[in-house]
Amino acid sequence: MYQHHQELAIATRGRGLYEFTAEVRAWLAGTQLGDGLLTLLVRHTSASLLIQENADLEVQRDLERFFARLVPDGDPLFRHVSEGKDDMPAHVRAALTQTHLSIPFVRGELALGTWQGIYLYEHRHDAQRRSIMLHAIGA
Repeated sequence: MYQHHQELAIATRGRGLYEFTAEVRAWLAGTQLGDGLLTLLVRHTSASLLIQENADLEVQRDLERFFARLVPDGDPLFRHVSEGKDDMPAHVRAALTQTHLSIPFVRGELALGTWQGIYLYEHRHDAQRRSIMLHAIGA
């Protein structure tokens, strides 16, 4: 068994989904591992990771509309607003989604479905620089 790890930086332009499947595939290919498990961890409390459809952009828009209804910015319920009206809603959105993913790989290829992509889901309105740790273990 061998292990490889890498930090990946993703610059966002604000709230939304940012696909980075190609970057993960390229990194995994460079490890020269055949079969194993890839773990990804976003190192922030106001962003998350998703495996989501990458064929129809309307899926991303629908997800955002859903979260806007579920966790609206500026909700008077929230008292943690030190960084603005989207501060606590960003934390709730991250808590409702995922901060890490585990994806098997076989013969050096991610075992994703045909229409699946790996996304960073930015929950803040302002541009951010997000850090994602990649860890692959396998043979």
